Amino acid sequence: MTSAVEHSFVEVNGVRLHIAEQGRGPLVLLLHGFPECWYSWRHQFAPLAAAGYRVVAPDQRGYARSEQPADIASYTLLHLTGDVIALIRALGEEQAVVVGHDWGAPVAWTTALLRPDVVRGVAGLSVPPAPRTPVAPLARLRELLGDGFYQIYFQEPGVADAELAQNLTTTFRAMLANGSGDSAFTDPPRPWIIPEGAKLLDTMPDPADLPGWLSQEDIDTYVGEFSRHGARAFTGGLNWYRNIDRSWELLAPFEGRGIDVPALYLAGDRDLVRAFPGAAELLAALERAMPNLRLAPALPGCGHWTQQERPDEVNSALLEFLAELPAAK
Repeated sequence: MTSAVEHSFVEVNGVRLHIAEQGRGPLVLLLHGFPECWYSWRHQFAPLAAAGYRVVAPDQRGYARSEQPADIASYTLLHLTGDVIALIRALGEEQAVVVGHDWGAPVAWTTALLRPDVVRGVAGLSVPPAPRTPVAPLARLRELLGDGFYQIYFQEPGVADAELAQNLTTTFRAMLANGSGDSAFTDPPRPWIIPEGAKLLDTMPDPADLPGWLSQEDIDTYVGEFSRHGARAFTGGLNWYRNIDRSWELLAPFEGRGIDVPALYLAGDRDLVRAFPGAAELLAALERAMPNLRLAPALPGCGHWTQQERPDEVNSALLEFLAELPAAK
């Protein structure tokens, strides 16, 4: 019989992180994105644990039950990948397979890029690995999509924070439902842009009905996890966006370095990430740029919340990928 999900806290890289854990065997880390937490992997714990893996999903720094450093500068990709390496060590392991979704994917890709000795396999959902751009990302995004593009909108401290924290239930219902493949917002997928004078959720209204993959109980769980930080419920996650250009600067020494470890990329065909500038060209070039990459077919009708919308397909792809990896050291 597979054990239940267990919860605990670990001190890593100077930050106290909450982790959810199930199973025994080779370590698989599951890294969530924005605005999520360990719970976004609820459908992956039991199948992976039953297959013989130790599954650990942290609330990454700034999120849910984990500590939220006050300094905005404490959320660069080097901090985040440092957390992953320190977590692997804190769990008593030498290596892990690292799986990320949304913002968790860049953390997973970067950890594999910088520490292939520790990451024996890497998988990314929704967000593909991207080469370092010749110019700072935010300036380019502002030029292409304007100041209303959500990543630009998120830059001003306190603004998006207050809007999203005003009513947690409304925020989670609106963002999760509207970002899914069941929404008109993703038919076809398009960049999330907030018109001048509007607020974030003006563009993503509270749905009359939740999609079949998302229950009110799920919404209530997210609300309970995030309410711990009060008015700063989303500030930690938003600070990741506020370090996009800083991370670009810090990773300059690694320009041109590829990801050598076995890798998997999986996304839905209605994911809004597919509408980002240059996304089509990037996806077309992935296999040429990464010879050890398995590029799974796009999931039809699936939006941004990959592992929640299509758990069976995601679990099958992950288990197949894990089974093909060399044995852990």
